[in-house]
Amino acid sequence: MGMQRVKFSSQASPEVLSSMREIARSEGRHFQSVLQEAMEEYIVNRGRKSPRPEVMAHFRASVERNRRLAELLAK
Repeated sequence: MGMQRVKFSSQASPEVLSSMREIARSEGRHFQSVLQEAMEEYIVNRGRKSPRPEVMAHFRASVERNRRLAELLAK
């Protein structure tokens, strides 16, 4: 059985709606599914207080890899 959906009404700028419709069209998806995905991602990202752990791991690795360069540039 599919996910229950609730109809709602809202407004957005014509540019945002056009972009969302174009994404749906180019991916062969329904507009509602693209909107659902965008809202879910917004909720997840809104709850983040700091960067994702994998982003921070890459950052730390980069700092370590470039430590000597940073020391030379600091002189």
